[in-house]
Amino acid sequence: MRLNRKRTTSFLFLIIFLIVAGISLSQERVQEHVIIAFGDSLTAGLGVAVGEAYPAVLARKIKEAGYSYRVINAGVSGETTAGGLRRVRSILEIRPDIVILELGANDGLRGLSIDQTEKNLAAMIELLQKEKVQVVLAGMKLPPNYGKEYTEAFERLFPKLAARYRLTLIPFFLDGVAAQSNLNQVDGIHPTAEGYQVIVNHVWPKIEPLLKK
Repeated sequence: MRLNRKRTTSFLFLIIFLIVAGISLSQERVQEHVIIAFGDSLTAGLGVAVGEAYPAVLARKIKEAGYSYRVINAGVSGETTAGGLRRVRSILEIRPDIVILELGANDGLRGLSIDQTEKNLAAMIELLQKEKVQVVLAGMKLPPNYGKEYTEAFERLFPKLAARYRLTLIPFFLDGVAAQSNLNQVDGIHPTAEGYQVIVNHVWPKIEPLLKK
């Protein structure tokens, strides 16, 4: 009788173990990867509907290509690299696989110190890489009225950081859209819905090699 009880107890423990293990494996199979689009108003999609901003357009393109990724829009209008550095730890709490880092334009437009912009971006990149996050760096350019020395130093900043930290680089986030009146809103800075489609088509070759089926 005691032997039967032991066998019964062992059998019940085995069933419970298999159920728990099965649930755990099931959760792992359906777990989505996460991409965070981390930036300023160009990421937030100022002036367009939420579904027209580039993170939403990118999410649809990823799904159409057969990948299971959730794309989170973490853009804040007016954000500088200093502001991004203050909130990067909250981004890490989401445990992203990839972060598309699109910050620095507002620093440049305000004429802030390029050395400080570099330090802020470097600090964010180091924090992300410490947690094994793949960082895609979006390069930016400034209008020529900021002076040749400043604009050239600003533009060099992004490839320099990409080389230092071995990042995937989008050389110019607004390539094909900047200065195109039909792809920008009346302010001449923020893309229209059609402009964001162009941006996603442009950045897609940089993003897709990082994705996992």
